[in-house]
Amino acid sequence: MAKRIAIQGYEGSFHQMATQSFFGKDTEVICCATFREVVKIATDASLSDGGIMAIENSIAGSILPNYNLLQNAKLQVIGEIYLQIRQHLLVNEGISLSDIKEVHSHPMALLQCTDFLDEQKWKLVETEDTALSAKYVARHHSKHIAAVAGSFAAEMYGLKILKPDIQTEKDNYTRFLAIVPAKTAEVPITATKASVYFQTDHKQGSLAKVLTKIADAGINLSKLQSCPVPGSPWEYGFHADMEFDSILPFQSVIDQLRHLTHSLKVYGIYKKGKTVK
Repeated sequence: MAKRIAIQGYEGSFHQMATQSFFGKDTEVICCATFREVVKIATDASLSDGGIMAIENSIAGSILPNYNLLQNAKLQVIGEIYLQIRQHLLVNEGISLSDIKEVHSHPMALLQCTDFLDEQKWKLVETEDTALSAKYVARHHSKHIAAVAGSFAAEMYGLKILKPDIQTEKDNYTRFLAIVPAKTAEVPITATKASVYFQTDHKQGSLAKVLTKIADAGINLSKLQSCPVPGSPWEYGFHADMEFDSILPFQSVIDQLRHLTHSLKVYGIYKKGKTVK
């Protein structure tokens, strides 16, 4: 039976591409307007089998609000996937560059294609989603409107890629996390990575002690992201990704960190993700 996975955005989006790459081509997506809605639906096993959520981009950095959502949710991360973000100029069949007067897309997608778009004299229209822009162009059989979106959207809505790879930075990747209700998550014996949140006190050297324990165990700290603690001005927590060859050293380190930190939460223990181009 095909899985039902909650995503932020619409059919044809990069979130759907990541979902099918991780869960399989026959996966059904539940489109949500916000990441908060994704978390709500992904938490309820009666509504879905989980969710896919963007967590960071190689150019824009971490999506801190999504870390905050994970921190308060009864979810577990069961995997990750890195997706190369390739933006294309999409039009209906028979349309040429000289026909275009407007280009529609999400503001971030337009920003990612600044160099190419600045060479033109088109009106840029910001929308809520790249795939939704492609759908609009196709549904209205637009002769003077193009969309900036991915190849998945082009295929889904029957549009032609007039200009491929118009993004300014060619090495642009987004990391997505696969999340499921905590009670259904299982830790694979092949796990090589974990995502963790913790807070330290304000004593001198507190964070250094935590980092030393991690290093001494032979664990690679591949990410350390500080973020404000809500309701506690000028206090910070840390989101950390740890990579290891065996799960045993990680479990040992977590036991030690419980005595050096507070509010420690393991978001998930999983196998390091692959990159999809």
